[in-house]
Amino acid sequence: MTTTVRVLAGCVALIGIVAGRPAFAQLEIGTWVRKATASQPEMTLIIEACCNGGRRLTYRFMIGKTAGSMTLETKLDGTDTPVLVEGKPSGETMAIKREDDHHASTVIKMNGTVFATSKATLSPDGKTLTAVTQNNGAPGPQGESTEVYVKQ
Repeated sequence: MTTTVRVLAGCVALIGIVAGRPAFAQLEIGTWVRKATASQPEMTLIIEACCNGGRRLTYRFMIGKTAGSMTLETKLDGTDTPVLVEGKPSGETMAIKREDDHHASTVIKMNGTVFATSKATLSPDGKTLTAVTQNNGAPGPQGESTEVYVKQ
């Protein structure tokens, strides 16, 4: 399950999309769903306020008949943050940085080595999050992937 979890982790950049302007400051908070595709299982992302202005991301997904979860708390300042899988350290970190009110970037590492980067965009209406991830190292499939989440 860890390889799939690591590939799914690329979408964590989505949380970094937090507005600098008050009118948009809470747009990303809530529940988001990525529909299943041939290459990706359905996944639910819950985004909550935490960490002195940061965000807690909780991913819930199924791999076959096994439920899984992944959690991280970030201050959105580009510092490495540990990723917990089923509540336990995974060796993975993510450095999520808010770029502006609708864009974020993430550097994803496993045991200190970068294996992927991601860019995320929040739609102008605040209803869709799109992350484009470039996986350049193990684990998971190499190359670019796109994930789209819809706010519930």
